[in-house]
Amino acid sequence: MIQIIDETGAAPLNGLQSLADTIASSLELRGDVTIRFSTENESRELNKRYRGIDAPTDVLSFPIQEEFPEGFYCGDILICLPLAQEQAMEACHSLLLEVQILILHGLLHLAGYDHETDNGQMEQLQRELIASLLPVTDHT
Repeated sequence: MIQIIDETGAAPLNGLQSLADTIASSLELRGDVTIRFSTENESRELNKRYRGIDAPTDVLSFPIQEEFPEGFYCGDILICLPLAQEQAMEACHSLLLEVQILILHGLLHLAGYDHETDNGQMEQLQRELIASLLPVTDHT
């Protein structure tokens, strides 16, 4: 099960649950996932703590991959909504599309992909999944 939490009160949630479930299924992800929308301050704090980078980032993934009494827990994804808004404007597409891309990116990390260490496999798979799962047209 994927749980989506919007602590900002401004995330475009329309259709995200279904899309996240579809992506997780296509990646054969097992277990529960929490996707949470946050502020730049929290993103910066967590990015500094876990990656040593003192700046906010658009998406952070925390693979847990652990069995609990309640069931298997795959991991957490944090999306910085203000950065997603900036990136959507820069790319000339909607915030919803940007959030969809960030969810896909985060789920790829939970599935074990890492664009910082692979030879482009994650980037290639992300492009393929965007083409097959995300809207063909996007109106801002």
